[in-house]
Amino acid sequence: MRHGYTTGACATAVSKAALLALITKEEQETSTIHLPIGRDATFTIEKCIFEENAVSCETIKDAGDDPDATHQALIVGTVSWADTPGIHLDGGIGVGRVTKPGLPVPVGEAAINPVPRKMIYSTVQGVLDEFHITRGVNVVISVPKGEEIAKKTLNGRLGILGGISILGTRGTVVPFSSSAYMASIVQAISVAKEAGCEHLVVTTGGRSEKFAMKQYPHLAEEAFIEMGDFVGFTLKHCKRLGIKQVSLVGMMGKFSKVAQGVMMVHSKSAPIDFNFLAQLAEDIGADEETIAQVLEANTASQVGEIMMEKGYDAFFHRLCEACCFSSIHHIKGGLTLSTSIYSMQGQLLGRADDIASIDEVDWDRG
Repeated sequence: MRHGYTTGACATAVSKAALLALITKEEQETSTIHLPIGRDATFTIEKCIFEENAVSCETIKDAGDDPDATHQALIVGTVSWADTPGIHLDGGIGVGRVTKPGLPVPVGEAAINPVPRKMIYSTVQGVLDEFHITRGVNVVISVPKGEEIAKKTLNGRLGILGGISILGTRGTVVPFSSSAYMASIVQAISVAKEAGCEHLVVTTGGRSEKFAMKQYPHLAEEAFIEMGDFVGFTLKHCKRLGIKQVSLVGMMGKFSKVAQGVMMVHSKSAPIDFNFLAQLAEDIGADEETIAQVLEANTASQVGEIMMEKGYDAFFHRLCEACCFSSIHHIKGGLTLSTSIYSMQGQLLGRADDIASIDEVDWDRG
């Protein structure tokens, strides 16, 4: 699939083009920059606008084949001479501003992440050195539709207000990249930690998060983390940051995998083990006919429907317990876990609360 470029790479390219135009008084049609992954990339400059004391250059972000919210966004870099030495970087219209601690950018600053900041600083400094210029410059990055685009992201939850973040560690966008999603999980947990959240609720998606918010109405918005398919990764990071209480909220399909010890629950990661589900059914006293139906089921959701129809509510409680125990074993203790499983319609099927790890267990030896 076709790769694209990050907002950070686009911001660097327009900053360089605007500075070159400011120095040479010549309109720039392209801008070539060096990416963190070690290669160069050339960007088309859609527009170069000369003002009295500044130049603005624009490019359109191409995210390749990745379903990125910022794909086709207009990225603008405006450069002007500064009254004081150095490179002064800030965000303009459509670039969010950090209002909560826990992010890699201090509160009050524009949401331009560390790697894009470094790219812009080094590229701008390189141009200044090339032309033997020692005076200071102002660099402002804007995204005209950034505030609207930000509504499709988690920025509001993270306390980034007024627009999008300027992101990217590679300079390129890998289609359907897991690393980008995992980075958002890390940021969300860090913000929750800094906000004083001692109890986090991690969900597999937007629907399960809505159910979770009704179940835990007393918790702050920052306490709810969408982990997607990355169950093990999320729990390990919670433990790493010292979060002691975590609640898992999701549905039959993905949590049936968690219960059997699968901690990356993408549909292609591992099949549902119907023998495992049948054993749980037997453990709670299901009759032989029901156990046979479980073994012949096509999906975990179908198993859930069978158990609901037969009135075996204890099955869901046992499944939730298995999720807790498998998760605790995977991260080798250190958390108190709860699990809730919902139907697609929002019915709470079962829950297991406050199952604590035994820290003195030698997990490596089993």
